[in-house]
Amino acid sequence: MALDNILQSDILTKFAYPFLLIFFIVFAILEKTKLFGEDKKQTNALIAFVIGLIFVGFAYPKEVVSNMIQFLTVAIIVLFVVLLLWGFIFSDIKEGFKPEKWMKYLLGIIAGIAVVIAVVWATGSNSKVWDWMFDQSWSGDFWTNFVFIVVVAGALGLILKGSGGGKK
Repeated sequence: MALDNILQSDILTKFAYPFLLIFFIVFAILEKTKLFGEDKKQTNALIAFVIGLIFVGFAYPKEVVSNMIQFLTVAIIVLFVVLLLWGFIFSDIKEGFKPEKWMKYLLGIIAGIAVVIAVVWATGSNSKVWDWMFDQSWSGDFWTNFVFIVVVAGALGLILKGSGGGKK
């Protein structure tokens, strides 16, 4: 397998990055908690250094931390996209067209569905999800009942809203 760049080399990804991550996290915790007293930067640095070295000596903890960091970075990006869309939809507009409250909620729901679809597509799981949802023995009955329930709920909502919800 060819490397794209030096930042993906084994020495960095398997040793340097995990060591630095653990070293800085442990050092920051020791500095913040002042576990060994005030102005003990050298002691905290040595302890963080040893814990970092012990950490990179074992494969399983590195694998767990690597998986968690990968999840964290993807989750931060997805959350960023959601909040960006949320800001566009629910921000207050000073001039021009101002959408009604129901329009904002509808756009919010559409944006949420779009983000879910985008994440499924970006992970390459779209064919698996499609097969699971629509190419199963139970899927025809499920989607028929689902559409029926949505239509009935929508009709009831319109009827109750038109009659004032039964309130006098």
